[in-house]
Amino acid sequence: DGAGESRIGGGGGDGSVGVQNRQTGSVNLKYVKLGYHYLISNLLTFCLLALAVVISVEASQMNEDDLRQLWIHLQHNLVSTIICTAILVSGLTVYVMTRARPVYMVDFSCYLPPDHLKAPSTGFVEHSRLIGYFDDDALEFQRMIFQRSGLGEETYVPEAMIHVPPRISMAAAREE
Repeated sequence: DGAGESRIGGGGGDGSVGVQNRQTGSVNLKYVKLGYHYLISNLLTFCLLALAVVISVEASQMNEDDLRQLWIHLQHNLVSTIICTAILVSGLTVYVMTRARPVYMVDFSCYLPPDHLKAPSTGFVEHSRLIGYFDDDALEFQRMIFQRSGLGEETYVPEAMIHVPPRISMAAAREE
């Protein structure tokens, strides 16, 4: 039946349209996930914005008599006024404390250590072997980490680490 093949294969019988629809669906799912992330990240802001809209609509519909009744209610119910004020202040405090703050890069500089502190990968692993603290498995692990970490042949180590055995002291740590 040709109609059945057309529906399964996406219309052309070669399957390309069906694959394209699945890829489009996964791309759409990516955007849905991104949208949910933005929604959850800014949920408090959206809730406060909706509350401000509702309050402004209600305030625009109030007349002079409603304002007078509200003032009398606030004067005679001091406890509810204090509780509402405390809730508003607490909510504002939580909002201010949890929002992301901008980070500005003012200036930067890069330190270039002397050439004798260079530690190429082969030299670093050989140095670790000469120290005598590591067995063959640990040395192989160091070699593997050094290769996978992206450290190149221009990697530098502190002054205390180039000696055999390493000169571990508080003075060396301060100098580093």
